[in-house]
Amino acid sequence: MDESVRAELEQLRDSIDNIDAAVVHILAERFKATQRVGRLKAEHRLPAADPAREARQIKRLRQLAESAKLDPAFAEKLLNFIIAEVIRHHETLASESVTGGGSPSGDRR
Repeated sequence: MDESVRAELEQLRDSIDNIDAAVVHILAERFKATQRVGRLKAEHRLPAADPAREARQIKRLRQLAESAKLDPAFAEKLLNFIIAEVIRHHETLASESVTGGGSPSGDRR
């Protein structure tokens, strides 16, 4: 492989690695916020899922994806995956609230 190609490939991969790290950190911040939402919902015995909000978020994210030249279907799949994880966690918090278990200590979000 030509040295200039190897150098460019390495530079591009370094950029991808940095973006991946940023995505992980941004997701961690998002999950910290949804953790607070989950606690609030559990305290007030609100449902874990909010289908109307989820639909609005999916519509919004698809529009953002189109503007960013990203496949809207991919963006929707990603958000659906995230939403499912958030709902799962909200259900866990609600269950712990009912049983008096409190928050899990090793919280990922």
